[in-house]
Amino acid sequence: MPNLLYDALFGRNAGATAVFLQGGSGPALTYAAFVNSASRMAHAMSGLGLTPGDRVALQAEKSVDALAVYAACVQSGLVFLPLNPAYTPAEMDYFIGNSGASLLIASPAKAPALAEVAARHGAQLQTLDADGTGTLVDLAQGQPDRFATVSRDRDDLAAILYTSGTTGRSKGAMLTQGNLLSNAQVLVQAWGFTADDVLLHTLPIFHTHGLFVATNVTLLAGGAMIFLPRFDPDQIIDLLPQATTMMGVPTFYTRLLDNPRLTRAATAHMRLFISGSAPLLAETHRAWTARTGHRILERYGMTETNMNTTNPYDGDRRPGTVGVPLPGIDLRICNTGIPLEQGQIGTIEVRGPNVFAGYWGLPEKTAEEVRPDGFFVTGDLGVQDADGYVTIVGRAKDMIISGGLNIYPVEVEAAIDALPGVLESAVVGVPDADMGEVVVAVVVAMPGVALDTAALLAALGETLARFKLPRRIVLRDGLPRNAMGKVQKTVLRQEVAARF
Repeated sequence: MPNLLYDALFGRNAGATAVFLQGGSGPALTYAAFVNSASRMAHAMSGLGLTPGDRVALQAEKSVDALAVYAACVQSGLVFLPLNPAYTPAEMDYFIGNSGASLLIASPAKAPALAEVAARHGAQLQTLDADGTGTLVDLAQGQPDRFATVSRDRDDLAAILYTSGTTGRSKGAMLTQGNLLSNAQVLVQAWGFTADDVLLHTLPIFHTHGLFVATNVTLLAGGAMIFLPRFDPDQIIDLLPQATTMMGVPTFYTRLLDNPRLTRAATAHMRLFISGSAPLLAETHRAWTARTGHRILERYGMTETNMNTTNPYDGDRRPGTVGVPLPGIDLRICNTGIPLEQGQIGTIEVRGPNVFAGYWGLPEKTAEEVRPDGFFVTGDLGVQDADGYVTIVGRAKDMIISGGLNIYPVEVEAAIDALPGVLESAVVGVPDADMGEVVVAVVVAMPGVALDTAALLAALGETLARFKLPRRIVLRDGLPRNAMGKVQKTVLRQEVAARF
């Protein structure tokens, strides 16, 4: 029976002896061995009474077995629900209850605290540890290496990914087989991936970037991954000669730039560096090129859509932009659904086979954010130039309206970041009785630098209009970020508002 996603990613590699996963220094795992392992997992979950359409929640550390659970879900028609290992039992209670998960797979260390959560929502609980042990592994041992693949079509649900929750409560984005496969197919072509590629994989696999972009693209191309549990700059530099590509968040690149071992010689074997999940500063882009000779390729995507735009593989990769719309994806800049003229700032809306099927259990919210003509309202503010390149200005919810004037935080942040001694900054709006909102900047100094807030304000006064100037600058040792490196401005707003 045909299973669109499984056949394209896993089924065709079922007997392949080519290496799929490497651990850097550990033994390599072939495609055939991985697919067999996933089939045994599928048998184990089927033996628990799960049937197609049931949700399987996974809160476990990154491992080969955790990745095999994803493949097993696709093969058996189960809906995969990857969750951040950092979530607390209280947060997990929401996700399990909201999704109606039939099975919760957790690390053995967290299983006791999650047993009550699972029981309350009628979910079975199994364990999976990063060292290859756990009750699910025990159930899979001795199972057949072949599983009768469940028929699934383009519109069948493959996964639910909860939004990162930088603002408001997380919503479950429903991703279909067609959503995931179409995006992987486009990206393989756009980024030139082949079976010869070896991807340095240091991203988490509970997020679109590490799971559906990095993994699916590699699977579809038939390449290999150096599958590492976490990002370590020294280890990455050691492994660069064995790899051809790397996908990362901007923090990866800034930390590598801080390492004196990063040189042109160290990166000579690499074909491509890709950045996403958070904005890459143009300064980082230029510094990386100067140090390594490589131009980072920045792209733009989100939980609900996977990838929407990319800078070209062959062509002008423009610092500060996220490139042009991918083939088959329509993009427009709008004000309340009305397209704006070129060069104007507005909300980015996208339409294409990559756009999700809606929010789980929230038809009203889906109707608010997916227009009748199929365009999804991303909530990101952007501008598109004459060549089609898109620049992200910020989140619509982050825009500050002070005295009736619109202020885009990214513009103020860019001015602050350009000042001597500033490592990074985040600008938020704080309620004000007179102006509605006022601008407050949270600034992080470079190591060993003592910043003078008055001097910073004076310098900003030379480049920014008066209404854009921060009412106050707050110094902080670092910015709060979520697992994918996005600054959590909700946290900063709460902190700053408490100081006023």
